[in-house]
Amino acid sequence: MRSAWSLWPSLACAQNIGLVHRSSLRRLRSSLVRFTQPQRHNDPEPTDITSTDPKHQENHRVIASSHDIYALHTSSPGSPLFQPSGTHIVQKLQAFLRAQYPTYGFHEVLTPTIYKKSLWETSGHWNNYKDDMFAVTGRGAQGGHDPEREIGENEEYGLKPMNCPGHCLLFKSQKRSYKDLPIRYADFSPLHRNELSGALSGLTRLRRFHQDDGHIFCRPSQVKDEISRTLDFVRLVYQTFNMEDYRFRLGTRPEQHIGSVDDWDKAEARLKSALQESQQYFDINPGDGAFYGPKIDIILTDADGKDHQTATIQLDFQLPKRFELAYDVPGPDQEQRMMPGSTQVAASVESETPVLIHRAILGSLERFLALLIESEAGKWPFWMNPNQLIILTVGKDASVRQRAEEMAKQLASPDSRSGAQALSARNFMVDCDNTDQSLAKKIFNARRRGYSFYAVVGKRNLEQSAETQTLDLSLGVHPKQQDVQQAIEAFLDLSSSPSSTMRQASKTALNSTATELTIRQCQDLMKDLEKRYL
Repeated sequence: MRSAWSLWPSLACAQNIGLVHRSSLRRLRSSLVRFTQPQRHNDPEPTDITSTDPKHQENHRVIASSHDIYALHTSSPGSPLFQPSGTHIVQKLQAFLRAQYPTYGFHEVLTPTIYKKSLWETSGHWNNYKDDMFAVTGRGAQGGHDPEREIGENEEYGLKPMNCPGHCLLFKSQKRSYKDLPIRYADFSPLHRNELSGALSGLTRLRRFHQDDGHIFCRPSQVKDEISRTLDFVRLVYQTFNMEDYRFRLGTRPEQHIGSVDDWDKAEARLKSALQESQQYFDINPGDGAFYGPKIDIILTDADGKDHQTATIQLDFQLPKRFELAYDVPGPDQEQRMMPGSTQVAASVESETPVLIHRAILGSLERFLALLIESEAGKWPFWMNPNQLIILTVGKDASVRQRAEEMAKQLASPDSRSGAQALSARNFMVDCDNTDQSLAKKIFNARRRGYSFYAVVGKRNLEQSAETQTLDLSLGVHPKQQDVQQAIEAFLDLSSSPSSTMRQASKTALNSTATELTIRQCQDLMKDLEKRYL
């Protein structure tokens, strides 16, 4: 009998994420599996996983299954287990953002996953967000004793659904001056939200996920610039990922909220003004703000036409007050005079309350990954591809196969040295296929598995010394084929080596054009493509 792991994304797991009814398990015949959504009035009939509908084939769950990105299991519904390939991609997303943080002034922090109920009451989450949180009982120190529990096991905790309370604690842990602001924290800690099982769906709706969470503590006079910089950050990132077909949506005060209406009106006006000044078209979604403040959401559409929120910018006057955050100001308050158009001078005070801007650029990394999978139909740019290069051997000569393995190791670790490796050392995902299959079959498999490049090595390539031995590099699967080809041509133009010549590969290589490169040139080319985010 096939295990739950062997069925995509797994029958038992799909049941828990609301895609399969229990009764559907009885309808398993042969290899055909029918996935259904809980039936609602006028819902269409369930679709078959074997459907040839182009939209179905573009679904991230179908593509992720064929590329071994992640698995789901009933042991932890809504919590993906990422395969090595998927882990590599997620880590690349994080590395890309980390590379941008110095430019935008962010410092990464690490914060707890679990906090006492009292903290969530202070932040307002316990009263306004409790139904979407996981409550945990732990050993605390309230002093009471329940005879059914061990002494101390009476403290109620909550798994964090957001990072903002922890970042407020960090801000409050030190004395702050107006000169210190803005302070910008970034955090990739996993978050947990107790979503309904029927709402869970692939990577787009989860119970455990990672978010490129960031919080900016600033003076009121700095809000405009900080929002503008964040919008610039969003543009840069989505342009890099070739996902510029996004929309802005302004969420306003919901019925259940904290803070005064006056504070909300001011915050909504600030966000609206920032969008207008950046010349961004946006929709207004009444009542869709967070319970602590209005927000700007960036909306992307998936292959099924469903909208998903990714990036977000939220303006919050409430949490800093609830956590009693403050920064010192000199003499008469400068803030009112620094506000645009204001002539008011505030009374002399010793401290002021900062404004908090919540921001996420990708939002949920898992959700963004799902949309990226669908956007590029599973074709990964070289810099984040878990299958970057594969070396294919020609013939059965043992020396060719041995040298191909050595080449793969050299290309995988171009900066390798004896002893501990440098923190800046580059590593690439390089494999070797030295099986007895025909070259045409090996090339077919390499392209099917989504390799960015494949390189052919035969006896002819090993006729020279080890330093000048070559391999025949061909372009495999890439979402920006033309851009990569131009980058290769530019690289060859800069190369002075006579071995950088173009030649036609054999017909068995599917009539593709191969580039004959030395190992050193291939290493340099890969480094160049990685720097260009191609």
